[in-house]
Amino acid sequence: QVQLVESGGGLVQAGASLRLSCAASGRTFSNYAMGWFRQAPGKEREFVASIKRIGGTTYYADSAKGRFTISRDNAKNTVYLQMNSLKPEDTAVYYCAADPRITLATMRGLVQYAYWGQGTQVTVSS
Repeated sequence: QVQLVESGGGLVQAGASLRLSCAASGRTFSNYAMGWFRQAPGKEREFVASIKRIGGTTYYADSAKGRFTISRDNAKNTVYLQMNSLKPEDTAVYYCAADPRITLATMRGLVQYAYWGQGTQVTVSS
């Protein structure tokens, strides 16, 4: 079993930056897909970005391209989401997730990931 814990959320002004972290523990990871999702009140969960633990291939939602960067530090079992130029519409609970299925559908967030963190709140004020 894998446990994921997100951190780094908070309340910021529009235009500010935040870096979210996701620390993994439990079973040693092999080549998992690691992803970030977000969910705003009244909306469905939305895929943000993903990265392969081995190889580092990344995928981004259109809303994240050019502003957000996903990265990982395998030695620390940690995945990051650097968010720049934040907008009020980025306000949501951000979730880290992991899945052992290394497929295009998994990388694009089209399937239910196996492991999830508790989420961290990001609020962007205008």
